[in-house]
Amino acid sequence: MASSDHENENNGVVEDAWDYKGQPAKPSHSGGWLCAAAILGVELTERLTTLGIGVNLVTYLTGVMHLGNAESANIVTNFMGASFMLCLFGGFIADTFLGRYLTIAIFTTVQAMGVTILTISTIVPSLRPPPCSPEGTCVQASGKQLSLLYVALYLTALGTGGLKSSVSGFGTDQFDESSPTEKSKMISFFSWFFFFISIGSLAAVTVLVYVQDNFGRKWGYGVCACAILAALLLFVSGTRIYRFKKLAGSPITQVARVIATAWTNRNRDLPSDPSLLYQGELEPETDDTCKRRTVTTLSHSKQFRFLDKAAIVVDNPDVETGKGRMNLPTLTQVEEVKMVVSMMPIWATTIMFWTVYAQMTTLSVQQATTMDRHVGKSFEIPPASLTVFFVGSILLTVPIYDRIVVPVARRFTGRKEGMTTLQRISVGLVLSIFAMVAAALAEIKRLTVAHANPNPEGLVPLSVFWLVPQFFLVGAGEAFTYIGQLDFFLRECPNGMKTISTGLFLTTLSLGFFVSSALVAIVAKITSGDGTSGWIPDDLSKGKLYNFYWLLAALSVLNLVFYLLSAKGYVYKEQRVSTTSVDEEESAIEMETCGQA
Repeated sequence: MASSDHENENNGVVEDAWDYKGQPAKPSHSGGWLCAAAILGVELTERLTTLGIGVNLVTYLTGVMHLGNAESANIVTNFMGASFMLCLFGGFIADTFLGRYLTIAIFTTVQAMGVTILTISTIVPSLRPPPCSPEGTCVQASGKQLSLLYVALYLTALGTGGLKSSVSGFGTDQFDESSPTEKSKMISFFSWFFFFISIGSLAAVTVLVYVQDNFGRKWGYGVCACAILAALLLFVSGTRIYRFKKLAGSPITQVARVIATAWTNRNRDLPSDPSLLYQGELEPETDDTCKRRTVTTLSHSKQFRFLDKAAIVVDNPDVETGKGRMNLPTLTQVEEVKMVVSMMPIWATTIMFWTVYAQMTTLSVQQATTMDRHVGKSFEIPPASLTVFFVGSILLTVPIYDRIVVPVARRFTGRKEGMTTLQRISVGLVLSIFAMVAAALAEIKRLTVAHANPNPEGLVPLSVFWLVPQFFLVGAGEAFTYIGQLDFFLRECPNGMKTISTGLFLTTLSLGFFVSSALVAIVAKITSGDGTSGWIPDDLSKGKLYNFYWLLAALSVLNLVFYLLSAKGYVYKEQRVSTTSVDEEESAIEMETCGQA
Protein backbone atom coordinates (compact mmCIF):
# COMPACT_ATOMS: atom_id res chain seq x y z
CA MET A 1 0.00 0.00 0.00
CA ALA A 2 2.80 2.41 0.90
CA SER A 3 4.51 1.78 -2.39
CA SER A 4 1.24 2.35 -4.27
CA ASP A 5 0.55 5.58 -2.40
CA HIS A 6 4.05 6.80 -3.12
CA GLU A 7 3.61 6.01 -6.79
CA ASN A 8 0.34 7.90 -6.95
CA GLU A 9 1.86 10.92 -5.20
CA ASN A 10 4.49 11.12 -7.89
CA ASN A 11 2.07 10.49 -10.78
CA GLY A 12 3.44 7.00 -11.30
CA VAL A 13 7.06 8.09 -11.89
CA VAL A 14 10.25 8.36 -9.85
CA GLU A 15 11.34 11.92 -9.18
CA ASP A 16 14.57 13.05 -10.88
CA ALA A 17 15.04 9.70 -12.67
CA TRP A 18 14.69 8.76 -16.32
CA ASP A 19 14.65 5.54 -18.33
CA TYR A 20 16.96 4.74 -21.23
CA LYS A 21 14.67 6.61 -23.65
CA GLY A 22 14.86 9.80 -21.61
CA GLN A 23 11.33 9.47 -20.29
CA PRO A 24 10.45 9.74 -16.57
CA ALA A 25 11.23 6.37 -14.95
CA LYS A 26 8.30 4.33 -13.69
CA PRO A 27 8.78 2.50 -10.36
CA SER A 28 7.21 -0.70 -11.63
CA HIS A 29 9.33 -0.88 -14.80
CA SER A 30 12.76 0.30 -13.65
CA GLY A 31 15.33 0.11 -10.89
CA GLY A 32 15.22 -2.20 -7.89
CA TRP A 33 17.21 -5.27 -6.94
CA LEU A 34 17.41 -6.76 -10.43
CA CYS A 35 19.32 -3.71 -11.65
CA ALA A 36 21.40 -3.57 -8.47
CA ALA A 37 22.43 -7.23 -8.91
CA ALA A 38 23.87 -6.53 -12.37
CA ILE A 39 25.78 -3.53 -11.00
CA LEU A 40 27.11 -5.55 -8.05
CA GLY A 41 28.39 -8.14 -10.52
CA VAL A 42 30.67 -5.48 -12.03
CA GLU A 43 32.04 -4.59 -8.58
CA LEU A 44 32.66 -8.26 -7.74
CA THR A 45 34.73 -8.81 -10.88
CA GLU A 46 36.59 -5.54 -10.28
CA ARG A 47 37.69 -6.72 -6.82
CA LEU A 48 38.49 -10.19 -8.15
CA THR A 49 40.65 -8.72 -10.90
CA THR A 50 42.42 -5.82 -9.19
CA LEU A 51 43.20 -7.66 -5.95
CA GLY A 52 43.87 -10.96 -7.75
CA ILE A 53 46.53 -9.24 -9.86
CA GLY A 54 47.87 -7.00 -7.08
CA VAL A 55 48.44 -9.51 -4.26
CA ASN A 56 50.33 -11.98 -6.45
CA LEU A 57 52.02 -9.58 -8.87
CA VAL A 58 55.19 -9.24 -6.81
CA THR A 59 55.98 -12.97 -7.16
CA TYR A 60 55.45 -12.74 -10.93
CA LEU A 61 57.81 -9.78 -11.20
CA THR A 62 60.55 -11.44 -9.15
CA GLY A 63 60.08 -15.04 -10.29
CA VAL A 64 59.23 -14.59 -13.98
CA MET A 65 60.36 -11.08 -14.95
CA HIS A 66 63.47 -11.42 -12.69
CA LEU A 67 63.23 -7.98 -11.11
CA GLY A 68 64.57 -7.08 -7.67
CA ASN A 69 62.44 -7.05 -4.53
CA ALA A 70 62.42 -3.27 -4.09
CA GLU A 71 61.63 -2.57 -7.75
CA SER A 72 58.92 -5.24 -7.80
CA ALA A 73 57.33 -3.87 -4.63
CA ASN A 74 57.23 -0.38 -6.13
CA ILE A 75 55.63 -1.58 -9.37
CA VAL A 76 52.87 -3.25 -7.36
CA THR A 77 52.23 -0.27 -5.09
CA ASN A 78 52.27 2.15 -8.04
CA PHE A 79 49.74 -0.03 -9.86
CA MET A 80 47.44 -0.23 -6.85
CA GLY A 81 47.91 3.48 -6.10
CA ALA A 82 47.05 4.47 -9.67
CA SER A 83 43.89 2.32 -9.53
CA PHE A 84 42.54 4.33 -6.61
CA MET A 85 43.87 7.71 -7.71
CA LEU A 86 42.13 7.37 -11.09
CA CYS A 87 38.81 7.16 -9.24
CA LEU A 88 38.93 10.97 -9.04
CA PHE A 89 39.31 11.14 -12.82
CA GLY A 90 36.51 8.64 -13.32
CA GLY A 91 34.22 10.56 -10.99
CA PHE A 92 34.92 13.82 -12.81
CA ILE A 93 34.17 12.22 -16.18
CA ALA A 94 30.95 10.67 -14.86
CA ASP A 95 29.65 13.83 -13.17
CA THR A 96 30.59 16.23 -15.97
CA PHE A 97 30.38 14.40 -19.30
CA LEU A 98 29.30 10.76 -19.52
CA GLY A 99 27.05 9.94 -16.60
CA ARG A 100 27.53 6.89 -14.39
CA TYR A 101 26.13 4.27 -16.78
CA LEU A 102 28.39 5.11 -19.73
CA THR A 103 31.37 5.58 -17.41
CA ILE A 104 30.93 2.06 -16.00
CA ALA A 105 30.42 0.52 -19.45
CA ILE A 106 33.39 2.27 -21.07
CA PHE A 107 35.89 1.80 -18.25
CA THR A 108 34.89 -1.83 -17.70
CA THR A 109 35.77 -2.36 -21.36
CA VAL A 110 39.11 -0.61 -20.77
CA GLN A 111 39.81 -2.87 -17.80
CA ALA A 112 38.99 -5.95 -19.91
CA MET A 113 41.47 -4.72 -22.56
CA GLY A 114 44.21 -4.30 -19.95
CA VAL A 115 43.72 -7.77 -18.46
CA THR A 116 43.57 -9.31 -21.96
CA ILE A 117 46.93 -7.75 -22.86
CA LEU A 118 48.31 -8.98 -19.54
CA THR A 119 47.08 -12.49 -20.34
CA ILE A 120 48.68 -12.40 -23.79
CA SER A 121 52.00 -11.28 -22.26
CA THR A 122 52.04 -14.46 -20.15
CA ILE A 123 51.28 -16.70 -23.14
CA VAL A 124 53.72 -15.43 -25.79
CA PRO A 125 57.30 -16.51 -24.84
CA SER A 126 58.95 -13.51 -26.47
CA LEU A 127 57.04 -11.14 -24.16
CA ARG A 128 58.85 -12.36 -21.05
CA PRO A 129 62.50 -13.27 -20.29
CA PRO A 130 63.70 -16.90 -20.45
CA PRO A 131 63.73 -18.98 -17.24
CA CYS A 132 66.83 -18.85 -15.06
CA SER A 133 69.64 -21.25 -16.04
CA PRO A 134 70.46 -24.29 -13.86
CA GLU A 135 73.46 -22.34 -12.60
CA GLY A 136 71.14 -19.64 -11.27
CA THR A 137 71.83 -17.01 -13.93
CA CYS A 138 68.72 -14.93 -14.63
CA VAL A 139 68.08 -12.40 -17.39
CA GLN A 140 65.98 -9.39 -16.42
CA ALA A 141 62.98 -8.44 -18.51
CA SER A 142 63.87 -6.12 -21.38
CA GLY A 143 62.54 -2.60 -21.80
CA LYS A 144 60.12 -3.78 -24.49
CA GLN A 145 58.77 -6.56 -22.30
CA LEU A 146 58.35 -4.23 -19.33
CA SER A 147 56.70 -1.58 -21.52
CA LEU A 148 53.99 -4.02 -22.59
CA LEU A 149 53.53 -5.07 -18.97
CA TYR A 150 53.11 -1.43 -17.91
CA VAL A 151 50.56 -0.82 -20.69
CA ALA A 152 48.55 -3.81 -19.49
CA LEU A 153 48.73 -2.83 -15.82
CA TYR A 154 47.85 0.82 -16.29
CA LEU A 155 45.01 0.12 -18.69
CA THR A 156 43.68 -2.17 -15.99
CA ALA A 157 44.21 0.57 -13.38
CA LEU A 158 42.44 3.14 -15.60
CA GLY A 159 39.50 0.80 -16.04
CA THR A 160 39.37 0.05 -12.32
CA GLY A 161 39.47 3.72 -11.32
CA GLY A 162 36.83 4.72 -13.85
CA LEU A 163 34.25 2.08 -13.03
CA LYS A 164 34.89 2.06 -9.28
CA SER A 165 34.06 5.77 -9.08
CA SER A 166 30.54 5.17 -10.35
CA VAL A 167 29.46 1.66 -9.31
CA SER A 168 28.18 2.50 -5.82
CA GLY A 169 26.52 5.73 -7.01
CA PHE A 170 24.77 4.08 -9.97
CA GLY A 171 23.63 1.30 -7.63
CA THR A 172 21.94 3.78 -5.29
CA ASP A 173 20.36 5.51 -8.31
CA GLN A 174 18.21 2.39 -8.72
CA PHE A 175 16.36 3.16 -5.47
CA ASP A 176 14.11 6.12 -4.74
CA GLU A 177 15.08 7.83 -1.49
CA SER A 178 11.69 9.53 -1.23
CA SER A 179 10.01 6.13 -0.93
CA PRO A 180 10.34 4.57 2.56
CA THR A 181 10.25 1.08 1.05
CA GLU A 182 12.93 1.76 -1.53
CA LYS A 183 15.05 3.75 0.92
CA SER A 184 15.31 0.71 3.20
CA LYS A 185 16.36 -1.34 0.18
CA MET A 186 19.04 1.23 -0.62
CA ILE A 187 20.45 0.88 2.90
CA SER A 188 20.57 -2.90 2.34
CA PHE A 189 22.36 -2.25 -0.95
CA PHE A 190 25.38 -0.83 0.92
CA SER A 191 25.57 -3.97 3.04
CA TRP A 192 25.44 -6.15 -0.08
CA PHE A 193 27.98 -3.88 -1.75
CA PHE A 194 30.48 -4.48 1.06
CA PHE A 195 29.59 -8.21 1.00
CA PHE A 196 30.33 -8.49 -2.74
CA ILE A 197 33.62 -6.64 -2.26
CA SER A 198 34.55 -9.15 0.45
CA ILE A 199 33.51 -12.14 -1.66
CA GLY A 200 35.51 -10.85 -4.62
CA SER A 201 38.53 -10.25 -2.37
CA LEU A 202 38.24 -13.70 -0.81
CA ALA A 203 37.99 -15.40 -4.20
CA ALA A 204 40.98 -13.37 -5.43
CA VAL A 205 43.34 -14.38 -2.61
CA THR A 206 42.29 -18.04 -2.57
CA VAL A 207 40.90 -19.49 -5.80
CA LEU A 208 42.52 -17.07 -8.24
CA VAL A 209 45.94 -17.09 -6.58
CA TYR A 210 45.83 -20.91 -6.45
CA VAL A 211 45.05 -21.05 -10.18
CA GLN A 212 47.88 -18.61 -10.95
CA ASP A 213 50.46 -20.57 -8.95
CA ASN A 214 49.42 -24.09 -9.92
CA PHE A 215 48.04 -23.82 -13.46
CA GLY A 216 49.88 -20.74 -14.72
CA ARG A 217 49.37 -17.00 -14.91
CA LYS A 218 47.74 -17.28 -18.31
CA TRP A 219 44.86 -19.21 -16.78
CA GLY A 220 44.58 -16.91 -13.78
CA TYR A 221 44.56 -13.71 -15.81
CA GLY A 222 42.44 -15.34 -18.49
CA VAL A 223 39.78 -16.14 -15.90
CA CYS A 224 39.78 -12.46 -14.90
CA ALA A 225 39.37 -11.30 -18.50
CA CYS A 226 36.45 -13.70 -19.07
CA ALA A 227 34.82 -12.68 -15.78
CA ILE A 228 35.03 -8.98 -16.67
CA LEU A 229 33.49 -9.57 -20.11
CA ALA A 230 30.70 -11.66 -18.58
CA ALA A 231 29.99 -8.93 -16.01
CA LEU A 232 30.01 -6.29 -18.77
CA LEU A 233 27.47 -8.24 -20.84
CA LEU A 234 25.28 -8.70 -17.76
CA PHE A 235 25.54 -5.00 -16.99
CA VAL A 236 24.67 -3.87 -20.53
CA SER A 237 21.75 -6.30 -20.68
CA GLY A 238 20.01 -4.29 -17.97
CA THR A 239 20.08 -1.03 -19.95
CA ARG A 240 16.31 -1.04 -20.62
CA ILE A 241 15.40 -1.20 -16.93
CA TYR A 242 18.01 1.05 -15.32
CA ARG A 243 17.16 4.40 -13.78
CA PHE A 244 19.33 7.28 -14.94
CA LYS A 245 20.01 10.63 -13.25
CA LYS A 246 20.93 13.93 -14.90
CA LEU A 247 24.54 15.10 -14.79
CA ALA A 248 25.09 17.04 -11.59
CA GLY A 249 28.42 18.61 -12.46
CA SER A 250 31.64 17.82 -10.67
CA PRO A 251 32.24 19.20 -7.15
CA ILE A 252 35.91 19.42 -8.13
CA THR A 253 34.90 22.20 -10.50
CA GLN A 254 33.24 24.09 -7.63
CA VAL A 255 36.32 23.75 -5.42
CA ALA A 256 38.61 24.90 -8.22
CA ARG A 257 36.32 27.82 -9.07
CA VAL A 258 36.15 29.07 -5.48
CA ILE A 259 39.93 28.85 -5.02
CA ALA A 260 40.67 30.44 -8.40
CA THR A 261 38.21 33.30 -7.82
CA ALA A 262 39.57 33.92 -4.32
CA TRP A 263 43.07 34.13 -5.78
CA THR A 264 41.91 36.50 -8.49
CA ASN A 265 40.36 38.74 -5.83
CA ARG A 266 43.30 38.42 -3.43
CA ASN A 267 44.04 42.15 -3.53
CA ARG A 268 40.44 43.18 -2.83
CA ASP A 269 39.33 44.11 0.68
CA LEU A 270 36.70 41.98 2.34
CA PRO A 271 33.53 43.88 3.31
CA SER A 272 33.02 44.34 7.04
CA ASP A 273 29.50 42.97 6.71
CA PRO A 274 29.36 39.34 5.39
CA SER A 275 25.86 40.04 4.02
CA LEU A 276 27.53 42.11 1.29
CA LEU A 277 29.11 38.95 -0.10
CA TYR A 278 27.32 37.35 -3.04
CA GLN A 279 24.41 35.26 -1.74
CA GLY A 280 23.07 33.93 -5.02
CA GLU A 281 19.47 33.11 -5.80
CA LEU A 282 17.53 31.29 -3.09
CA GLU A 283 15.80 28.27 -4.62
CA PRO A 284 13.19 26.76 -2.32
CA GLU A 285 12.79 23.03 -1.84
CA THR A 286 9.33 21.55 -1.33
CA ASP A 287 8.67 19.50 1.79
CA ASP A 288 5.59 17.38 1.04
CA THR A 289 5.26 16.32 4.68
CA CYS A 290 4.42 19.77 6.04
CA LYS A 291 3.58 21.23 2.61
CA ARG A 292 5.96 24.11 2.85
CA ARG A 293 9.07 25.19 1.02
CA THR A 294 12.40 25.76 2.72
CA VAL A 295 15.60 27.36 1.59
CA THR A 296 18.74 26.29 3.41
CA THR A 297 21.93 28.33 3.30
CA LEU A 298 25.15 28.15 5.26
CA SER A 299 25.92 31.28 7.21
CA HIS A 300 29.31 32.91 7.24
CA SER A 301 32.13 31.33 9.27
CA LYS A 302 35.44 32.83 10.35
CA GLN A 303 37.56 29.91 9.11
CA PHE A 304 39.77 30.31 6.04
CA ARG A 305 38.63 33.89 5.45
CA PHE A 306 40.81 34.15 2.35
CA LEU A 307 38.23 32.03 0.52
CA ASP A 308 35.56 34.66 1.28
CA LYS A 309 37.13 36.80 -1.39
CA ALA A 310 35.64 34.45 -3.98
CA ALA A 311 32.19 35.92 -3.19
CA ILE A 312 33.13 39.61 -3.26
CA VAL A 313 30.68 41.65 -5.33
CA VAL A 314 31.79 45.18 -4.39
CA ASP A 315 33.24 47.14 -7.31
CA ASN A 316 32.40 44.32 -9.71
CA PRO A 317 30.24 45.87 -12.46
CA ASP A 318 29.52 42.60 -14.23
CA VAL A 319 28.17 41.04 -11.08
CA GLU A 320 26.23 44.11 -10.04
CA THR A 321 24.45 44.18 -13.42
CA GLY A 322 23.86 40.42 -13.36
CA LYS A 323 26.14 39.64 -16.30
CA GLY A 324 28.79 37.77 -14.31
CA ARG A 325 26.71 36.12 -11.61
CA MET A 326 26.60 32.73 -13.31
CA ASN A 327 30.35 32.35 -12.75
CA LEU A 328 30.58 33.97 -9.33
CA PRO A 329 30.61 31.51 -6.39
CA THR A 330 27.91 32.11 -3.81
CA LEU A 331 28.66 32.47 -0.11
CA THR A 332 27.09 29.06 0.45
CA GLN A 333 29.42 27.49 -2.12
CA VAL A 334 32.38 29.17 -0.44
CA GLU A 335 31.30 27.79 2.94
CA GLU A 336 30.97 24.31 1.42
CA VAL A 337 34.55 24.52 0.18
CA LYS A 338 35.63 25.68 3.65
CA MET A 339 34.03 22.56 5.14
CA VAL A 340 36.01 20.37 2.76
CA VAL A 341 39.24 22.23 3.60
CA SER A 342 38.61 21.69 7.33
CA MET A 343 38.53 17.93 6.67
CA MET A 344 41.96 17.87 5.04
CA PRO A 345 44.06 17.32 8.22
CA ILE A 346 42.04 14.16 8.90
CA TRP A 347 42.44 13.19 5.26
CA ALA A 348 46.22 13.66 5.38
CA THR A 349 46.76 11.73 8.63
CA THR A 350 44.89 8.62 7.43
CA ILE A 351 47.25 8.08 4.49
CA MET A 352 49.82 6.36 6.71
CA PHE A 353 47.47 3.47 7.46
CA TRP A 354 47.33 2.57 3.77
CA THR A 355 51.12 2.79 3.55
CA VAL A 356 51.23 0.03 6.17
CA TYR A 357 48.47 -1.81 4.31
CA ALA A 358 50.56 -1.77 1.11
CA GLN A 359 53.21 -3.97 2.75
CA MET A 360 50.70 -6.84 2.96
CA THR A 361 50.63 -7.13 -0.84
CA THR A 362 54.37 -6.71 -1.38
CA LEU A 363 57.11 -7.31 1.17
CA SER A 364 55.02 -9.57 3.41
CA VAL A 365 54.25 -11.76 0.40
CA GLN A 366 57.97 -11.85 -0.38
CA GLN A 367 58.65 -13.02 3.18
CA ALA A 368 56.13 -15.81 2.68
CA THR A 369 57.89 -17.08 -0.45
CA THR A 370 60.97 -17.96 1.65
CA MET A 371 59.11 -19.79 4.43
CA ASP A 372 57.58 -23.23 4.95
CA ARG A 373 54.05 -22.98 3.57
CA HIS A 374 53.03 -26.62 3.85
CA VAL A 375 49.77 -27.65 5.49
CA GLY A 376 50.06 -31.37 6.04
CA LYS A 377 52.30 -33.29 3.65
CA SER A 378 50.74 -32.51 0.29
CA PHE A 379 49.21 -29.01 0.25
CA GLU A 380 51.35 -25.88 0.00
CA ILE A 381 49.80 -22.45 0.55
CA PRO A 382 50.51 -19.99 -2.28
CA PRO A 383 52.43 -17.00 -0.82
CA ALA A 384 49.80 -14.46 -1.83
CA SER A 385 47.02 -16.56 -0.29
CA LEU A 386 48.21 -15.50 3.16
CA THR A 387 46.04 -12.47 2.56
CA VAL A 388 43.09 -14.78 3.26
CA PHE A 389 43.87 -14.11 6.94
CA PHE A 390 43.71 -10.44 6.11
CA VAL A 391 40.26 -10.73 4.48
CA GLY A 392 39.07 -13.15 7.15
CA SER A 393 40.08 -10.69 9.84
CA ILE A 394 37.92 -8.01 8.19
CA LEU A 395 34.91 -10.31 8.00
CA LEU A 396 35.42 -11.31 11.64
CA THR A 397 36.02 -7.81 12.99
CA VAL A 398 32.90 -6.21 11.47
CA PRO A 399 30.33 -8.38 13.33
CA ILE A 400 32.41 -8.27 16.55
CA TYR A 401 32.40 -4.48 16.36
CA ASP A 402 28.63 -4.30 15.73
CA ARG A 403 27.65 -6.90 18.34
CA ILE A 404 30.21 -6.37 21.11
CA VAL A 405 32.22 -3.15 20.75
CA VAL A 406 29.30 -0.85 19.95
CA PRO A 407 27.09 -1.93 22.92
CA VAL A 408 30.04 -1.61 25.33
CA ALA A 409 31.15 1.75 23.92
CA ARG A 410 27.57 3.01 24.03
CA ARG A 411 27.54 2.62 27.82
CA PHE A 412 30.61 4.83 28.19
CA THR A 413 29.93 7.43 25.51
CA GLY A 414 26.13 7.58 25.50
CA ARG A 415 26.23 7.68 21.70
CA LYS A 416 23.87 5.41 19.77
CA GLU A 417 26.66 4.37 17.38
CA GLY A 418 29.05 3.75 20.28
CA MET A 419 32.13 5.42 18.84
CA THR A 420 32.46 8.47 16.65
CA THR A 421 33.90 8.03 13.19
CA LEU A 422 37.15 9.69 14.25
CA GLN A 423 37.47 7.36 17.25
CA ARG A 424 36.90 4.40 14.98
CA ILE A 425 39.64 5.54 12.63
CA SER A 426 42.02 6.03 15.55
CA VAL A 427 41.56 2.37 16.55
CA GLY A 428 42.59 1.35 13.04
CA LEU A 429 45.69 3.53 13.21
CA VAL A 430 46.69 1.98 16.54
CA LEU A 431 46.22 -1.54 15.16
CA SER A 432 48.46 -0.67 12.18
CA ILE A 433 51.26 0.23 14.63
CA PHE A 434 50.92 -3.14 16.38
CA ALA A 435 50.93 -4.80 12.94
CA MET A 436 54.31 -3.32 12.07
CA VAL A 437 55.72 -4.31 15.46
CA ALA A 438 54.49 -7.87 14.85
CA ALA A 439 55.98 -7.78 11.33
CA ALA A 440 59.38 -6.64 12.64
CA LEU A 441 59.45 -9.34 15.33
CA ALA A 442 58.41 -12.03 12.83
CA GLU A 443 61.19 -10.96 10.45
CA ILE A 444 63.77 -11.07 13.25
CA LYS A 445 62.61 -14.62 14.00
CA ARG A 446 62.79 -15.56 10.31
CA LEU A 447 66.33 -14.19 9.94
CA THR A 448 67.47 -15.99 13.10
CA VAL A 449 66.26 -19.33 11.71
CA ALA A 450 67.64 -18.52 8.24
CA HIS A 451 71.14 -17.79 9.58
CA ALA A 452 71.06 -20.94 11.70
CA ASN A 453 69.94 -23.05 8.71
CA PRO A 454 71.61 -21.68 5.56
CA ASN A 455 69.98 -22.82 2.32
CA PRO A 456 71.31 -22.08 -1.19
CA GLU A 457 67.74 -21.63 -2.47
CA GLY A 458 66.91 -19.15 0.27
CA LEU A 459 64.26 -21.33 1.92
CA VAL A 460 63.81 -21.00 5.67
CA PRO A 461 62.54 -23.93 7.80
CA LEU A 462 60.04 -21.73 9.62
CA SER A 463 56.25 -21.93 9.37
CA VAL A 464 54.66 -19.17 7.32
CA PHE A 465 52.02 -18.86 10.03
CA TRP A 466 54.47 -16.63 11.94
CA LEU A 467 53.31 -13.92 9.52
CA VAL A 468 49.61 -14.33 10.37
CA PRO A 469 49.56 -11.71 13.19
CA GLN A 470 50.65 -8.88 10.89
CA PHE A 471 48.02 -9.81 8.30
CA PHE A 472 45.36 -10.21 10.98
CA LEU A 473 46.13 -6.87 12.67
CA VAL A 474 46.12 -4.90 9.41
CA GLY A 475 42.86 -6.60 8.40
CA ALA A 476 41.24 -5.68 11.72
CA GLY A 477 42.62 -2.18 11.34
CA GLU A 478 41.05 -1.88 7.90
CA ALA A 479 37.64 -2.86 9.30
CA PHE A 480 37.89 0.15 11.60
CA THR A 481 39.68 2.59 9.29
CA TYR A 482 37.92 1.82 5.98
CA ILE A 483 34.39 2.02 7.33
CA GLY A 484 35.27 4.92 9.64
CA GLN A 485 36.79 6.94 6.79
CA LEU A 486 33.92 6.22 4.41
CA ASP A 487 31.38 7.23 7.06
CA PHE A 488 33.37 10.35 7.95
CA PHE A 489 33.75 11.65 4.41
CA LEU A 490 30.15 10.86 3.42
CA ARG A 491 28.69 12.40 6.56
CA GLU A 492 30.93 15.47 6.87
CA CYS A 493 30.99 16.56 3.23
CA PRO A 494 28.43 19.26 2.36
CA ASN A 495 25.19 17.98 0.85
CA GLY A 496 26.00 19.53 -2.50
CA MET A 497 29.42 17.87 -2.69
CA LYS A 498 28.68 14.22 -1.85
CA THR A 499 30.39 12.82 -4.93
CA ILE A 500 33.73 14.31 -3.90
CA SER A 501 33.59 12.44 -0.58
CA THR A 502 34.29 9.02 -2.10
CA GLY A 503 37.12 10.55 -4.11
CA LEU A 504 38.71 12.02 -0.99
CA PHE A 505 38.50 8.65 0.73
CA LEU A 506 39.96 6.68 -2.17
CA THR A 507 42.84 9.11 -2.65
CA THR A 508 44.07 8.23 0.86
CA LEU A 509 44.38 4.63 -0.32
CA SER A 510 46.13 5.75 -3.48
CA LEU A 511 48.60 8.03 -1.73
CA GLY A 512 49.28 5.32 0.85
CA PHE A 513 50.57 3.07 -1.92
CA PHE A 514 52.58 5.89 -3.49
CA VAL A 515 54.13 6.79 -0.13
CA SER A 516 55.07 3.13 0.26
CA SER A 517 56.78 3.22 -3.13
CA ALA A 518 58.69 6.36 -2.18
CA LEU A 519 59.78 4.96 1.20
CA VAL A 520 60.97 1.68 -0.30
CA ALA A 521 62.95 3.51 -3.00
CA ILE A 522 64.52 5.93 -0.50
CA VAL A 523 65.38 3.23 2.02
CA ALA A 524 66.82 0.94 -0.66
CA LYS A 525 69.03 3.76 -1.97
CA ILE A 526 70.22 5.04 1.40
CA THR A 527 70.94 1.66 3.02
CA SER A 528 72.62 -0.05 0.06
CA GLY A 529 75.93 0.66 -1.59
CA ASP A 530 79.58 0.37 -0.53
CA GLY A 531 79.31 -3.40 -0.66
CA THR A 532 76.27 -3.58 1.65
CA SER A 533 73.05 -5.22 0.59
CA GLY A 534 70.79 -2.72 2.38
CA TRP A 535 67.59 -3.31 4.27
CA ILE A 536 65.59 -4.64 1.28
CA PRO A 537 67.91 -6.70 -0.96
CA ASP A 538 66.86 -9.26 -3.56
CA ASP A 539 67.70 -11.99 -1.04
CA LEU A 540 65.75 -10.99 2.07
CA SER A 541 67.88 -13.29 4.24
CA LYS A 542 70.82 -10.96 3.60
CA GLY A 543 68.90 -7.82 4.49
CA LYS A 544 67.35 -6.07 7.45
CA LEU A 545 63.71 -5.85 6.49
CA TYR A 546 62.82 -5.65 10.17
CA ASN A 547 64.39 -2.19 10.29
CA PHE A 548 62.02 -1.05 7.55
CA TYR A 549 59.09 -2.33 9.59
CA TRP A 550 60.43 -0.54 12.68
CA LEU A 551 60.63 2.63 10.58
CA LEU A 552 57.01 2.26 9.52
CA ALA A 553 55.97 1.67 13.14
CA ALA A 554 57.79 4.83 14.25
CA LEU A 555 56.27 6.90 11.44
CA SER A 556 52.85 5.50 12.32
CA VAL A 557 53.25 6.57 15.95
CA LEU A 558 54.23 10.08 14.86
CA ASN A 559 51.31 10.16 12.43
CA LEU A 560 48.94 9.03 15.20
CA VAL A 561 49.99 11.99 17.33
CA PHE A 562 49.18 14.43 14.51
CA TYR A 563 45.91 12.61 13.85
CA LEU A 564 44.80 12.88 17.47
CA LEU A 565 45.61 16.59 17.51
CA SER A 566 43.62 17.09 14.29
CA ALA A 567 40.72 15.00 15.57
CA LYS A 568 40.65 16.90 18.88
CA GLY A 569 40.28 20.21 17.08
CA TYR A 570 37.73 18.98 14.54
CA VAL A 571 34.11 20.09 15.02
CA TYR A 572 31.56 17.67 13.61
CA LYS A 573 29.07 18.97 11.09
CA GLU A 574 26.14 18.04 13.33
CA GLN A 575 27.58 20.15 16.14
CA ARG A 576 28.14 23.31 14.16
CA VAL A 577 25.06 23.22 11.93
CA SER A 578 21.58 24.05 13.18
CA THR A 579 18.34 24.26 11.24
CA THR A 580 16.36 25.92 14.00
CA SER A 581 17.98 29.33 14.36
CA VAL A 582 19.03 31.85 11.74
CA ASP A 583 21.75 33.04 14.11
CA GLU A 584 23.62 29.71 14.04
CA GLU A 585 25.86 28.13 11.39
CA GLU A 586 23.01 27.07 9.09
CA SER A 587 19.91 29.23 8.64
CA ALA A 588 16.57 28.17 7.21
CA ILE A 589 14.23 30.53 5.43
CA GLU A 590 10.77 29.02 5.52
CA MET A 591 7.86 30.13 3.34
CA GLU A 592 4.43 28.70 4.11
CA THR A 593 2.68 27.43 0.97
CA CYS A 594 -0.45 25.94 2.49
CA GLY A 595 -3.12 27.02 4.92
CA GLN A 596 -2.95 25.90 8.52
CA ALA A 597 -5.28 23.12 9.60
